[in-house]
Amino acid sequence: MKNEHDTLLYRTDFGVFHVDKCENTLANLKDSSVKAQLILTSPPFPLNKKKKYGNLSGDDYLEWFSSLAPLFSDILAKDGSIVIELGNAWEKDRPIQSLLPLKSMLAFLENQNTYLRLCQEFICYNPARLPSPAQWVTINRIRAIDSFTHVWWISNSDYPKADNSRVLRPYSKSMKRLLENGTYNAGKRPSEHIISKRGFLTSHGGSISHNVLELEQMDEQREVRFPVIALSIANTKSNDHFTLECKKHGIIPHPARMPSKLVDFFIEFLTSEGDLVVDPFAGSNTTGYCAEMLKRKWLSVDTEIKYGEQSKLRFSETALRANLQTEKGGANLWI
Repeated sequence: MKNEHDTLLYRTDFGVFHVDKCENTLANLKDSSVKAQLILTSPPFPLNKKKKYGNLSGDDYLEWFSSLAPLFSDILAKDGSIVIELGNAWEKDRPIQSLLPLKSMLAFLENQNTYLRLCQEFICYNPARLPSPAQWVTINRIRAIDSFTHVWWISNSDYPKADNSRVLRPYSKSMKRLLENGTYNAGKRPSEHIISKRGFLTSHGGSISHNVLELEQMDEQREVRFPVIALSIANTKSNDHFTLECKKHGIIPHPARMPSKLVDFFIEFLTSEGDLVVDPFAGSNTTGYCAEMLKRKWLSVDTEIKYGEQSKLRFSETALRANLQTEKGGANLWI
């Protein structure tokens, strides 16, 4: 097995990027005293057609994905979390969805070598997503656009570290008026819930976020209330710093990048400054970039050096000013 110095591509003030199989890197981390507070990743989806960034299919994918459970569990802090974004898949040449993503997630959770449990499911909805699968949506026109992915929040514990007060949405206009006026319609509702006279008169700085995360506004007539930390979870990949830098250098960016504000949401929700965030399938390292911005330690891994090299462009952003280094020496490279 390669040691940590052999696989190191670069380091910053808060983290390190390794080019290796995640199984090797996580095994090294398992043997250290460092534990991850959050494993946040978007693994290769179980697609029917081979992509340049790599993916398996069928039983091979199912077996591989399930085998990750003990690796993830072993490096996780007792109150740590795993967040996995997993997209949908379709049966080859058929207008029906594959059960493989769901089976894979169940196999991951039910791996007998772990005690993982599902804390909550999130839906990441992107109304601007291109019509897919194209054969059944735009050509035959017998299916609707597949416009969301599942985001699964998992832990070794029933009570992982979490604080939804760090990911509040701004209050709606009606709630702001209620707080200003100090009155509302209290009493018993048809649902038999009893609304107290003062229960809604305390301002908590915002409302609790939902488990449906919008990448764009669903209804143009409706007021948008994204989490405060997200500003707006707009999927504007075409004009962010990283994409513009890739264009400047003639680089084709990783095709399956997680939106940075989605990453921000879970880092803020499930970790504190100084905690370790790990991404075993880092690609162009959105997770490491967001962790650096939020002053979390991070460890990112990917098998493709070209994606690691292009991820360095993220840390050239003026607002970040990360101290990117590429030398192999130094102290423990896992933190």
